[in-house]
Amino acid sequence: MKILGFMGSPRTKGLCAQFTESALKGAASRGAEVKQFNLVKYKIKYCRGCHSCVYKNHELPIGICPIKDDMAGILEEYLAADGYVMACPVYDFTVTSIMKAFIERRFPLFYKQKGLHGKVPDARVKQGFKKKASLIATGDAADEYAAIAEPCFEVMSGHFMIEEIDVVDQLYVGLIHSVDEQRYKEKMQQTFAMGVRLVEEIEKARQQGGQ
Repeated sequence: MKILGFMGSPRTKGLCAQFTESALKGAASRGAEVKQFNLVKYKIKYCRGCHSCVYKNHELPIGICPIKDDMAGILEEYLAADGYVMACPVYDFTVTSIMKAFIERRFPLFYKQKGLHGKVPDARVKQGFKKKASLIATGDAADEYAAIAEPCFEVMSGHFMIEEIDVVDQLYVGLIHSVDEQRYKEKMQQTFAMGVRLVEEIEKARQQGGQ
């Protein structure tokens, strides 16, 4: 089993990155192979909206994007993985531009007939809810204002509904700039447990599916 973490903060050693790593460590403790993508370190250009990836090559599991950067390789790893941790700070009530660029460039995972308007593109490969995901968002607003992270969670998980991937957990960590030692320890334990639970839910889905 392989779990991938996609981290959308520009700070690769910040708390959002540490929480992502903690969740992956939790998954690893259950025997999963893990890998963290600190997205700011990758060459991911903005989507141009040409729709070439969704209109053509419908026989392929991943459409062909004309933009040459790191996304083709990332998508291959994404499709081969069994579960995901998506983590991002809340910037202006939504995800960072780093995470948004990555999400938009996942478009080759979908297909649509050219000229067919009014329909949502469908997933090239349906996962049958055997793959799972967990979401982490961080922000300066206190936990009592956790609703501020809902748009962030919606953006990070929007494609999962079409791909048939369940979200197991979502966690908002507020007051991110004033986390004391005790609260840091609690959140690291909480995110570690998220990773454990992610693997357990994937295993449960496989057993129920007879795999």
